[in-house]
Amino acid sequence: MLIDTHAHLDFPAFANDLDAVIARAAEAGVTRIIVVGTDVEDSQRSVALAERHENLFAVVGVHPNSAIEAQDDAIDHLRKLAAHPKVVAIGETGLDYFRLPKAETEQKKAVKAAQKRLFSAQLELAAELGLNVVIHQRGDCREETLELMAPFHNKLRAVFHCFGGSIQEARELIDLGHLVSFTGIVTFKNGELVQETAAQVPANAYMVETDCPFLAPVPHRGERCEPAFTRNTAEKIAALRNETLEEVARQTTATAEAFFRLPR
Repeated sequence: MLIDTHAHLDFPAFANDLDAVIARAAEAGVTRIIVVGTDVEDSQRSVALAERHENLFAVVGVHPNSAIEAQDDAIDHLRKLAAHPKVVAIGETGLDYFRLPKAETEQKKAVKAAQKRLFSAQLELAAELGLNVVIHQRGDCREETLELMAPFHNKLRAVFHCFGGSIQEARELIDLGHLVSFTGIVTFKNGELVQETAAQVPANAYMVETDCPFLAPVPHRGERCEPAFTRNTAEKIAALRNETLEEVARQTTATAEAFFRLPR
């Protein structure tokens, strides 16, 4: 019924009960899970998990917050990993200026430069391999993100994961051929902005995700998020859109299958 498009199932918290997590997801109607890497080592684990579980697929990449520590050969490693048949996209990549040092120091400049350099390199890799991209964008970096992506227009598509912006911002991305993805934030009391966006975004332009193990939706706030909870997020979106859960599940599953080129 549903696809969880963003999960970190290799976290230590899942080590002892992964089979149970997958079983609970299936019981909730979540039939496939996209496991997303945040650095080379994490991406290797994502591929290993996808190899062992039929309904798991991997995305490989280096998160912007890992960019400053990334080795010079990170792209070479990602290229090798991306050759695996169960790798369905490049990511999580992008820019994150939320955690930067406040003062305009040399350290801050170096972190931003590393993020931009690795983001551009991963976009180039995705275009080279014919894969789409999972984008992380946080902090005051929206314009820079789009500037770095501009040379790849019509060469790849992106999904902006954990989207929390306005409907106007979403439409700008959709007009460029990209998608947005919603997490449990749509169920939060202070999630009015993203709720408005989820209610209005075109049916074929969004997905649902956990951002596992973070951002558990109501009624699971404070718990470790897991793929089964994607159903709660989808139920809230259905209510916001005056649609049935089945309609939302069908729409978002078709969108995810097309974007990640999953077997149907």
